[in-house]
Amino acid sequence: MVSKKILPAPVRSRKQGARATPIEASDLATTRISKKDSLSKGTRAVQDTLTLPKVSATKSAKRASLPKTGARPLSVSEQAQEVRVKNTALLGNKIRVFQIYYEDWQEALLDPAFIPFNNAGVQMETMEFDVFERLAHSPYVEGAALWGGLSWRYAEKTGMSGAGLIKLIETSPPADVYYCNPHVHNEALFHNMWVQGETAHPQFLELSAALFSAAALDVQALRAISASSEWSAANYFVGSPVFWRSYLAFIRKTLALADAHMTEEMRILLYSSIADNKGLHNGASYVPFIVERLFPIFMKTEGKTLRPCKIDLPELEGKLNVHLKLLREMKEMAHRTRSPWLAACWVNYRNLYLSQMYGKAWCQRYLHAITPSDIMFA
Repeated sequence: MVSKKILPAPVRSRKQGARATPIEASDLATTRISKKDSLSKGTRAVQDTLTLPKVSATKSAKRASLPKTGARPLSVSEQAQEVRVKNTALLGNKIRVFQIYYEDWQEALLDPAFIPFNNAGVQMETMEFDVFERLAHSPYVEGAALWGGLSWRYAEKTGMSGAGLIKLIETSPPADVYYCNPHVHNEALFHNMWVQGETAHPQFLELSAALFSAAALDVQALRAISASSEWSAANYFVGSPVFWRSYLAFIRKTLALADAHMTEEMRILLYSSIADNKGLHNGASYVPFIVERLFPIFMKTEGKTLRPCKIDLPELEGKLNVHLKLLREMKEMAHRTRSPWLAACWVNYRNLYLSQMYGKAWCQRYLHAITPSDIMFA
């Protein structure tokens, strides 16, 4: 998937007068390079990464026990069939962005350029996806050239106003979907969004692999290094009716196949609240965290004829430290040139950065799982 939006020029510390803090590590280990990405003769790969005690992926953290109850079925919301919106004056606009909120006090924080969407009292497995489904079947999107549904925390997470977003869409090249990634630092630190998910949700890669197999998706995508243009988080996208029809159908089909073909153990895990073991998402299951990561998979498969445009977030870009800027630039170059040698260098630098910024305990728990042994490119 290639973004129509041109990303900012790579940051080079010398030109900007920045100095990188030296990072040291006394112990080193090895990263293998797959045969299909083997180095040319006479070229030696940099294969050093931070060594940790050899701990298997299943033993690195205590495996959570599965709930005894059965899986909760997927369904269209029965709790709020109606779409509750305010500020209907904006419904005549060609670009209609709805802003989802759940409590009365959140209404004061909504952006005046967006249409308030009251989702109070609705608790659905698919969370935002359920909102998209209801909007798609409502009269409020009829006649819209583009529409979307964003969180009430949109400005906080992106550093961009609603008016700024709409202006960017209006001045950007025509596209079927405009999207962004409010977690730009992750683009520098992880192979892809699925690998990142392992640090936030227990057994995430294992479960995702089971779901991909059940839904006939490419399991290798879970381990491959992806370009920054493929990163999209929090369902922050605004799309055309053509995009929404195709995307919603793809998600429905993927979840239905997973529900039908996963093993009972994996299916129970999929719908369990183990996904939110840190208590940050009101006991959510794995479903919404998987759905939000399926966007780039969709754009490479059933949405491959659609025109994407990634929106830059300058305020968040400006907060990246010099190491994160260099790491992202390094990974982008490795992906663009399909260089296993440079990818191995990035893994080494990344692991050293994580060891200093996140600490030994974090690395012992996650580093093995988020460092695939083979280097592949999406």
